[in-house]
Amino acid sequence: MGNEKSSNTGLRAPIVTVLGHVDHGKTTLLDAFRETSVQLKEAGGITQGIGASVLTTKDGSRITFVDTPGHAAFANMRSRGARIADIAILVVAADDGVKPQTKEALSYILEAKIPYIVAATKMDLPSASSLIVKSQLEKESVLFEGGGGDVPLVEISAKTKKGLNELLEMITLIAELNGIKGDKSANLEAVIIETVKDKRGPLASAVVRNGALKIADNIVTETVAAKVRGLFDYLGKSVREVGPGEPVQIMGFSVLPEVGSKVWKKGEKEILPQKLYQRKKIVEVSSGEIPVTIKADNAGALEAIIANIPEGIQVVEFGVGEVNETDVFMAKSSGASHILAFETKAAGSVAKLAETEGVAVESFEIIYKLFERLEELVAQSKDEILGQAKILTSFPFNNNKVAGCKVLAGVIGRNDKLVLTREEEKVGEIKAVSLKREKQNIDRAKAGEEFGILFTPQLDFRVGDVISSVRRK
Repeated sequence: MGNEKSSNTGLRAPIVTVLGHVDHGKTTLLDAFRETSVQLKEAGGITQGIGASVLTTKDGSRITFVDTPGHAAFANMRSRGARIADIAILVVAADDGVKPQTKEALSYILEAKIPYIVAATKMDLPSASSLIVKSQLEKESVLFEGGGGDVPLVEISAKTKKGLNELLEMITLIAELNGIKGDKSANLEAVIIETVKDKRGPLASAVVRNGALKIADNIVTETVAAKVRGLFDYLGKSVREVGPGEPVQIMGFSVLPEVGSKVWKKGEKEILPQKLYQRKKIVEVSSGEIPVTIKADNAGALEAIIANIPEGIQVVEFGVGEVNETDVFMAKSSGASHILAFETKAAGSVAKLAETEGVAVESFEIIYKLFERLEELVAQSKDEILGQAKILTSFPFNNNKVAGCKVLAGVIGRNDKLVLTREEEKVGEIKAVSLKREKQNIDRAKAGEEFGILFTPQLDFRVGDVISSVRRK
């Protein structure tokens, strides 16, 4: 996968990370380079994971781009993106200027102590001004070329292709000035940038900084060991070996390594104690907190979600991959009536099991929506109780069970939002299919009255359980 230039001189493809505020054109810039339409495929215009690709310039030089997400939830991933890179591009929309995430990205770059280029994007817009971008960044102590420093600024328009060649030439120049080299015969030095599970099993994406990675190599990360059974380049093509500066997808892990962890060949580094983002029970649920289970398509997204859980939510289980039967049973045993899945889902049989067990499985393609749902659950936990009824008996009806109840206080209505509790612990949310008193359909039952209720889902209720009618605040 290397080129003649790299193998003869020892120079390797520089690893470049693209950082900046959300919607400032990072992915659009990479699309312009790759001539793809990734931006159009992204739900809600947000980059949902870290990927890497290789670009070959007109003069035959190769550049490896690591695309880091721009949403605030992915701060840790962006930070890691800066640390694995040789060069950074700080993207700032020239019509919008420096934003909090721009400053945050700049701090990662400075912490990593790597050279960087400022790309003033969207220069085709009438309101664009690279001078304003430069002035705002100078206030953040950025020293530009011609102003006592060595940071270049390149004006970019992905739409008109303005400045693209200049930016690539600048990357190549900085790589040469900094002597970015690689040695295939050196010890392996690679970094995990993403993990995912598919029909082939656990897969880990990595960028090789030095050395070489081959089929059948025994490797270790900071948490797990593996024997390489397959290697795939950034286009998904199977390869037998990758060298310095190359991104690669590795098949052979039995469990997923942590995003951001380093990779060595076995013998060059001993494996460290395991601490995985696989299935894990964190802590017992505190009083007043809502227990939930979180599943995600990849470890990077999972980490970002866990790190940004709102107050009032307690994650009792989390893991990577599709929602499965074990997730449902574990959620129920942990008291979690909600499984929130990001960019993954539950198979039909699992969804049916979840419904039977009173566990709600909700899938999200946009991270904003998942966090909004968590906030909604917190708000819903502060329900106003309109009425309460105690279950006194049960009797069969058409392969279902009807609960015979007595209203303790307030009113229970047929169209009310109902919650089933046991010893003050929530069993699940239910909906009345029918409400009857002495075989007559009724719309509501008042304090002191007895009634029968058939509800869905058919949770395993018991005599002594309480049905509450609630109103969301």
